[in-house]
Amino acid sequence: MSSHRRRKLIRRGAPALLSAAALITGGLAVAAQSSAFATTTTTASSPDSTVHTHRLCSQPSKPGYMACQAEVRTDLKSQKSLGHKDTPKGFGPADLQAAYNLPKDSGKDATVAIVDANDDPNAEKDLAAYRSQYGLPECSTANGCFKKIDQDGGTNYPAPDAGWAGEISLDVDMVSAACPQCKILLVEAKSANMDDLGAAVNQAVKQGAKYVSNSYGGGEEAADTTSDDKYFKHPGVAITVSSGDSGYGVEYPASSQYVTAVGGTSLKKDSSTRGYSESVWGTSAGGDGAGSGCSAYDAKPSWQKDSGCAKRAVADVAAVADPATGLAVYDTYQASGWNVYGGTSASAPFIAGVYALAGTPGSGDVPASYPYAHADKLNDVTDGANGSCSDYLCKAGKGYDGPTGLGTPNGVAAFTK
Repeated sequence: MSSHRRRKLIRRGAPALLSAAALITGGLAVAAQSSAFATTTTTASSPDSTVHTHRLCSQPSKPGYMACQAEVRTDLKSQKSLGHKDTPKGFGPADLQAAYNLPKDSGKDATVAIVDANDDPNAEKDLAAYRSQYGLPECSTANGCFKKIDQDGGTNYPAPDAGWAGEISLDVDMVSAACPQCKILLVEAKSANMDDLGAAVNQAVKQGAKYVSNSYGGGEEAADTTSDDKYFKHPGVAITVSSGDSGYGVEYPASSQYVTAVGGTSLKKDSSTRGYSESVWGTSAGGDGAGSGCSAYDAKPSWQKDSGCAKRAVADVAAVADPATGLAVYDTYQASGWNVYGGTSASAPFIAGVYALAGTPGSGDVPASYPYAHADKLNDVTDGANGSCSDYLCKAGKGYDGPTGLGTPNGVAAFTK
């Protein structure tokens, strides 16, 4: 895709953002501002509370560029260090493994690739702190578990960026939470242009990764969608993509027919047999929330059977993404250590880790099709909405719906052939 082609972000039912002055109530000074940080603080709503968040990446200011899909809670103070009895705020690996019924010892030697733009100079150090805090196995360059490369496969890393560094921290921590035994390959694109990010996806596959997570998105446009799908057409590789953080509306590359589009939920502990419950991340008023809808351009895959969308519907599956029920993440590049993050940038790498737990995909398969053959092996999310529409594309219900797809992991059986 030429960087001169402009993507037009499709929004349905999303209200204008409120001013930062009206929303900031004090608390967390997340990091020194970088050019990638959003300049507007937004409000994220869960069924039970309203919290204040800050998007780590601003909406693209240039044609052909993507934004990361991560948000940080600004109504909670960051934790620079923890006392002996302190624990980070937000869900940790044990919570997520319990909520999604995941095996703890699967995924050994599987490589999950993370594709992001720009460099996080502290990625390996911060990953070590996260894994040490939660008693996860060491994952370092020294023991062969962690590897960081540029989009060409070398070590000529791009310029660092605080917003994308926060995204990278979220990504590697969520892969660690889902699959503690997995290896992690971080591929850093030299910019957030889709051509560079696409080259990084190709490089991840070239390096042998069978699971590739992408936590970014932009608007759909016909010529771009047709052209850019080549970056994601990798049979035998599970490629996950965040569905978006702006509520009802479709973003690319989540709308590609070759990827698993990952929506988002609000996750809460309760007294049920499962011990947790989930609803759609978002509200019927729109705004912050998981992206969903009907692609205007990308063809409907043969395995997707919903009747209200003639082309590709988003999403396929989901996991926790609501910052109000968010995740503990450790980030120190122009940031202050432990914070609570959310966004579908959390759910996409988590689902990539779940695919890795499930085992190597069939060599000619599109692994996005697997959950459709095993929908009964997922937690069906039936409550909530991410915007205003007349059907399942923005409203949860029994079976398939846009914001959460077929549901969330209940073990790994839905992610195998």
